[in-house]
This record gives sequence, C-alpha cells and structure tokens, in this order.
Amino acid sequence: MATINQTYFCDFILLGFSNGKVLLSLLIFIIYTMILLGNLTIFSVIKIDNHLRTPMFFFLSYLSILDVCYSTVTLPAMLVNAITGNRRISFNTCFTQLYFFVSLGGSECLLLASMAYDRYVAICDPLQYHVIMNKRFCSYLVGGSWFSGFLNSVLHTLMTSKLTFCRHRHVNHFFCDVPPMLNAACTDTHTSQLLLYIVSVFLGMTPFVFVIVSYVQIIATILKIRSSVGRRKAFSTCSSHLIVVTVFYVTANFNYIGPAPGESFDIVRLSSVLYSVLTPLFNPVIYCLRNQEVRKALTKAFTGKYHHLK
Repeated sequence: MATINQTYFCDFILLGFSNGKVLLSLLIFIIYTMILLGNLTIFSVIKIDNHLRTPMFFFLSYLSILDVCYSTVTLPAMLVNAITGNRRISFNTCFTQLYFFVSLGGSECLLLASMAYDRYVAICDPLQYHVIMNKRFCSYLVGGSWFSGFLNSVLHTLMTSKLTFCRHRHVNHFFCDVPPMLNAACTDTHTSQLLLYIVSVFLGMTPFVFVIVSYVQIIATILKIRSSVGRRKAFSTCSSHLIVVTVFYVTANFNYIGPAPGESFDIVRLSSVLYSVLTPLFNPVIYCLRNQEVRKALTKAFTGKYHHLK
C-alpha cells in the first residue's frame, strides 16, 4: 500500500524550494521586512493622527494588521526553510499554518469587499455617508470579515486533516495550503474539493462580483462630475483600490478554483505569490502612500519627532 494511517508523528516535505537558496533567502527577508515596515507604519499613523479617523482609514488600519498577520503565517517559515534547506514540516505545524493562512485569506476577501462598499457610499451617496458608514456598522463589517474567515477555515482544516496521505507526504508548494494538500492525499478528495469550490464561490467569487458591481456604479457617478479635477481625484482614489483587489481576487480564485489536478507548479506558485506576498507588500503603497492625507500625516509624524529630538 502507498498510504499510511493518519498520524501526528509524520512530517510533510515541502517541494517548493530547490536551488538558489541564498538569493531566495535574501529576497524573502527583504519582502517580509518591507511588509512589516509598510503596514505597521500605516497602522500607527492612522491610529495617531486624528485627521485619519474616517471610515476609509478605519478599514485600512485593519487591512494593514491583516496583511501583517497574513504574511507572517508563511514568510518566516519559508525563510527558515530556504536558509536551512530543511523542507520538513510537522503535521501539527502544517495544519496550523493551513488554518491561519486560509482564515486570514478569507477575511481579506470580505474586508476588501467592505472597503469597496465604503467607497461606493462615499462617492454615490455622499450626503448619507457618515450616517450609513457609522462606527458601529464599520466595526460589524470588520468583525464579520474576521469571523467568517476563521469559521470557514475550520471546515477546510478539519476536512483536510482527516485525509489519508501518501507515504512520502510530498507537498508540491512553499507552504501548507488546501489545494496542494489535496493533491498530496492518496484517498478520494471529492468531498473536500467540492467544499473548496463551494466556499470559494461564496468567499472569493461573490465578493469579487460585488466589488466589480460597486465600481461600475462608482465610475458611472464619477463620469457625471463636472469638475475635471474632481474626476481625476475620484479616479485616482478608486483605481488604485480596483487594481489591487483585482490582482488579489483573480489570482486567489485561480489558485482555489482554477487549477486542475496536475496543473503546472510554476503557474500555481506564481498565483500564490501574487495574492499572498505581493498584495500585502503593495497595499501600503497603493492605498496609503499615494493618498495625500496619509503623506501629510507621515510627514507630520516624522518631522514632529525630528523637532522633538532636536
């Protein structure tokens, strides 16, 4: 038999790392450092500056924390594996990583949809913006995003952990995620695959469609603005959001819904990097550093500290 009974004492072997360990280690370290610095800086500035206490920045502050957690689930472990060359990961560690990765990814899908709704109300119904997007409602949206993501991950983690895996337990990925774990199983994964598709439609495709519909309405409203300066400002704010969510949703949905069994690892690896690494890396730049209010707050924070030291 090529399979063994489930046991907590057998390791999995991650096949994502092979050559170029020094260069790869350096790249992972630089990316992870930039993610931490960028997102924690944005979170701190939003919390410190009273001018950034709007619903939009409320969502951005939690997106920053979510991205820090999201990248921390995978990148430090990837860095250790790349440096040491040890590609083994224990059963408990693997499924802990899978649980948090899936939960945080699902939370981000819903949080980005909430942010799209915030922009829709701000542009399409500005007079009612502060009535609709009140603090309690915004807190419910953020809390609901986190709760739904973590609840969804419980189902995937339990279903996947009950599978029987091949004796060698090779996982064709950089880290433990549901699709590569299903490919590593030596038993029927039809039920788990069906659950993955169904949940991906609700947490992946549905929020993405909601975002697209919201931005269609936003663009239609922007085109009615008579002032060219007003149109440019609105387009600048919304286009950056639309770019990052499109990259995130398309690559994430492809990773969970698109690849067929035996799909090229290079394609799956690229999609995973785009939504799990590049999105947390670019979010601070796309959402905040291009925003004039945030740039002013950053300047004020650093120059204020500088003058204080002097």
